Amino acid sequence: MKFKVLCSDLDGTLLTTKSDVSAFTVSEISKIKSDIQIILVSARMPKAMRYIQKDLGILNQPIICYNGALIISGANELFSTVIPINVLSTIYSIALKNNVKLGLYYKDEWYVEENSERVEKEQKHTKVEPVFKNTASTIADWKDRNISAHKIMLMGTKESADTVFSLLEEQLSEEINSYRSNDTLIEIAPKSVSKLSAINSLLENNCSLQDVISFGDNYNDIEMLKNTGCGIAVGNARVEAKEIANAITLKNTEDGVAYYLQQNSII
Repeated sequence: MKFKVLCSDLDGTLLTTKSDVSAFTVSEISKIKSDIQIILVSARMPKAMRYIQKDLGILNQPIICYNGALIISGANELFSTVIPINVLSTIYSIALKNNVKLGLYYKDEWYVEENSERVEKEQKHTKVEPVFKNTASTIADWKDRNISAHKIMLMGTKESADTVFSLLEEQLSEEINSYRSNDTLIEIAPKSVSKLSAINSLLENNCSLQDVISFGDNYNDIEMLKNTGCGIAVGNARVEAKEIANAITLKNTEDGVAYYLQQNSII
């Protein structure tokens, strides 16, 4: 089948290393980018996606950030929704009681209270520097500015993350979407958005979800993989993602997306 749009997750999918696309991926994308729209879809902030766009030569395309909470095309903001500030305050209260730290994200702003191995990894992998600031102070500042978070990252131990995730599901499941990035990390997005909803909002009149091929690896990619015309899971994907995918390619560290594009005609 031929497709009009290619949508790909970044971390664990399109990125061969933790921070960059490979020369093989750049080469395969360059062969098709004039004939198919290529949209990067990620939980990352815009600043952490633009350098990848540049490497791929697709700066003219929109990017879907924060799991769909922010959509940007060049300098233009196409869509933005945030987690209500009162909900953010409740999440902070739950986290504080369970010794879980918050990372707060709004547009290209990233706030954390203190440095840690996790924060250092994110700096290295996304090439973005955080602002070190007390979380209560950040929330107070955001209230004054009438803004809130596009994404919240909760960072703890496996045990504390398990506890907090259960509490979030019990208390705030109608207000937020929560995803387990791994055993110690929880990502939180506004309830009204997802990667799939963001993709759908960008489709032109002559294009439907059936015209989209998508690539992903994690829980927050499942809806996208399941409901687009063709969903491809990389070899390192979660079992749940593989189960609903139309096909499985190689691992991201083995250039799974580029390998699939090399082996299959999609345009």
